[in-house]
Amino acid sequence: MPSAKKHNLMNSLSDPLNPPEIPDELPVLLLSDVVIYPNVIVPLMVDDERMVKLVGDAMASNKILATFARKYGTTGEEIQDKFFNLGTAVLIVKMFRVPDGSIRLLVQGLSRIRMVELVEIDPYLIARVEVLEKDRRCGMKTQALMRKIAEQFKALVDLSPNMPNDIRHSVENIKDPNTLGDLISSNLNLKVDERQQILEVFEIDERLTLISSLLDREIRLLKVGTKIRENVDEELERSQKEYYLREQIRAIRRELGEDDDPMVEIKELEEQITRANMTEEAKDIATKELTRLAKMSPASAEYMVSRTYIDVLVSLPWDVRTDDNLDINAAESILNEDHYGLLDVKERILEYLAVRKLKNDSKGPILCFAGPPGVGKTSLGRSIARAMGRKFVRLSLGGVRDEAEIRGHRRTYIGALPGRIIQKIRQSGVNNPLFMLDEIDKLGQDFRGDPSSALLEVLDPEQNFSFSDHYLEVGFDLSKVMFITTANQIYDIPLPLRDRMEIITLPGYITQEKIQIARHFLAPKQLAENGLSDAQLRFGTAAIQRIIDRYTREAGVRALEQKIASVCRKVARRIAAGKQESILLSVKNLEQFLGVPKFSARIAPERGEVGIANGLAWTPVGGDILMIESTWMPGARSLKITGQLGSVMQESAEIALSYLRANASRYDITEDVFKRRDIHIHVPEGATPKDGPSAGITMVTSLASLFQNVPVRSDIGMTGEITLRGRVLPVGGIREKVVAANRAHLKTLILPCENKKDLEEVPENIRSQLKFVFVDSIDDVLKAALIRCESVQKCAVERLLEF
Repeated sequence: MPSAKKHNLMNSLSDPLNPPEIPDELPVLLLSDVVIYPNVIVPLMVDDERMVKLVGDAMASNKILATFARKYGTTGEEIQDKFFNLGTAVLIVKMFRVPDGSIRLLVQGLSRIRMVELVEIDPYLIARVEVLEKDRRCGMKTQALMRKIAEQFKALVDLSPNMPNDIRHSVENIKDPNTLGDLISSNLNLKVDERQQILEVFEIDERLTLISSLLDREIRLLKVGTKIRENVDEELERSQKEYYLREQIRAIRRELGEDDDPMVEIKELEEQITRANMTEEAKDIATKELTRLAKMSPASAEYMVSRTYIDVLVSLPWDVRTDDNLDINAAESILNEDHYGLLDVKERILEYLAVRKLKNDSKGPILCFAGPPGVGKTSLGRSIARAMGRKFVRLSLGGVRDEAEIRGHRRTYIGALPGRIIQKIRQSGVNNPLFMLDEIDKLGQDFRGDPSSALLEVLDPEQNFSFSDHYLEVGFDLSKVMFITTANQIYDIPLPLRDRMEIITLPGYITQEKIQIARHFLAPKQLAENGLSDAQLRFGTAAIQRIIDRYTREAGVRALEQKIASVCRKVARRIAAGKQESILLSVKNLEQFLGVPKFSARIAPERGEVGIANGLAWTPVGGDILMIESTWMPGARSLKITGQLGSVMQESAEIALSYLRANASRYDITEDVFKRRDIHIHVPEGATPKDGPSAGITMVTSLASLFQNVPVRSDIGMTGEITLRGRVLPVGGIREKVVAANRAHLKTLILPCENKKDLEEVPENIRSQLKFVFVDSIDDVLKAALIRCESVQKCAVERLLEF
């Protein structure tokens, strides 16, 4: 709706000697809370779509509009009843558009007009108007009235602190009574009805008389205000500034007939500060801010800033907490009910609860759950909160780049707020929730700050008893909060932050664990969410294993749950359509619900081949077997490595070749072989990036098989890092690698001796199906991996003679 920000008093921008001709029909612009007078320039804002179109069409023609003020409180149904019949024709002097779609106008009043009739309603109002000629009589009475209202207006300017002195000079230079009356009227603080009354008085002497009476009223009001200030000044001493300000506000309110007690809100805030049980430091700051607030005008911007700050202080849970449930057996039951496996994690949580039970004031560690996506890090935090009887608060740190997100903004900024830590504590309503900081390894760092550094104080039990938020500017005790963080890669966490946390690794689930999770957790959950019962849909164990092996490739169970949900939805549709009453999901009918399998099973080759060795690899989605192939061809002694290998894996290939060249005589390999041949090492699935040192012994075995023309056993897999001296070093991910080897039907595994202890993490039913060979040198590896017999050795000698 068009509205004016402020009436401006200025000279006419159009030529007063040659005013534009006003047409008989004009588009109508309805105004709210403003009346425009002739010879006055007024800024307007238009945001209604119909009015925007009206202004655009006017700019394209003669730029002249008819403006009428709206009536308030009318009950008529006709459009004419909703606005005054007498208005002003205006000329659009300037116009510019704002990005939000509205427009800003500068219009100049031309002449009083009266609406004869409405010509059109859509898309906007167009009316036939009658231009009212000015009353140009200027007798002695008129001149006397002009002189009187000019003197009254100057007195008003002197009394009013908000009116500029430049207006005095403008009034002195005006000789036309119509212009003088309109100009003074536009600068009086009047209601819309009073402004309209002045506009509708045609006879000049009567109009000037009305303006004079209104000026007299405004002068009396200003004098009353001045008298109030003078009376207050006389009653107060110089040292009673605070009392003076309050009495002045009270006196003004009495004069306006408003509530005589403006301190009700201040008293309520004072009571809230008392009930909040703040620290002494916080209470002192809140009291000082409340005293400052009492001196402010509620209309000032600073008032709301101070009020919001006090609201934040009193709403923080300074002394509100929940009692911990320290029943170890009950907590263990809840953890087992919500999660399968994760024995190390559960054991650590129960240890924490046991210490808290024996020593209630102990400062607990900051736990960090590290593991691949979907293994249940966040849901484990919820279970811990439920087991302890604490409120659960979660804050995702992924993509947070601004330090102010943690520490808050200083109150010098407009719209400042506390940091997310304080906001979440405030929302929880207690000062000891379980606070989970999710994805701490995804924190950003740029020119806006380093949020990881801001977290150093939060996650340090020796410092966070007095955490300083930039908004609060007073310490808040975070030592009672149990912080748990989650991460996918702990190496992406800055070292100083990582040093403050106790890392608990959540490994990816193996197939047997996923089967149990699906049967006891995921399937019942999805059956309930899709309105199915156990009798309507049953999941066979073989079908679940087929989903795990052939339809998902992940360390967690998120994709597995999605597949189970997909099966439930399709079964629900069949049952709802009356096609079936119950379904047993098996390997045979699985493709009806999930389609063709997305992944193929990795099975080791049936017989050994020369230059091909089975390695074991760890991936973010679990273990896998890695076949490494080697071949050679006539060339100039170069080594080619393919398969999108990382720098570490390429170095392992170079170390393997260097070791065999340095020990060629030990393995009956002639030096001429290396001089006249190019060697090519390839790891299939070239589109998948691969890296790490654990394929070192597999590359040595593949090259040794190639050079000696001796096949590698097809039922054997291996993993281990090598050195230039032929030593085998330990590697990680043994649990996942052993499970992958069992899934690929391998019979024997070659592992570094130092990894023997890691087999305790492998389930007994898998260990019993495999034979393990522990090695500490390449000689032990080749002795176990290569197929040696007299016929094979003879073929090797013949092949070497060819070179």
